Amino acid sequence: MADQHAELRDNSIGDLLKQLSEETSTLVRQELALARAELEQQGKRAGKGAGMLGGAGVGGLLTLGALTATLIGVLDTAMAFWLAALIVTVLWAAISAVLALQGKNKIQQATPPVPQTVETVKEDVQWAKTRT
Repeated sequence: MADQHAELRDNSIGDLLKQLSEETSTLVRQELALARAELEQQGKRAGKGAGMLGGAGVGGLLTLGALTATLIGVLDTAMAFWLAALIVTVLWAAISAVLALQGKNKIQQATPPVPQTVETVKEDVQWAKTRT
């Protein structure tokens, strides 16, 4: 460490500014690459969650169709028909509920803003303070 300080003292101000500029440029490029990678990863998670919510929407529409069939069956008073329709309705409702919960969880996992980038930027700020 002492050798590095002595070496830096021997450099001209122009050389020191050039080195600082190069290090800052490299640091900014690395931070941008990290942020891009984290955003891509979170986008994939959000896409999966949105797909599951879409599936839940289709399931909800099918639930409405099955419920309609159930009501028609009840009005028709054919016990076997409405019981079968009710079972289908409950089945579709359960599938829709599972898809909706999974989709919601996937979207919540993708919500926090690039945590690793935030942390490394804080470290970079501390590093820059010690360099000046």
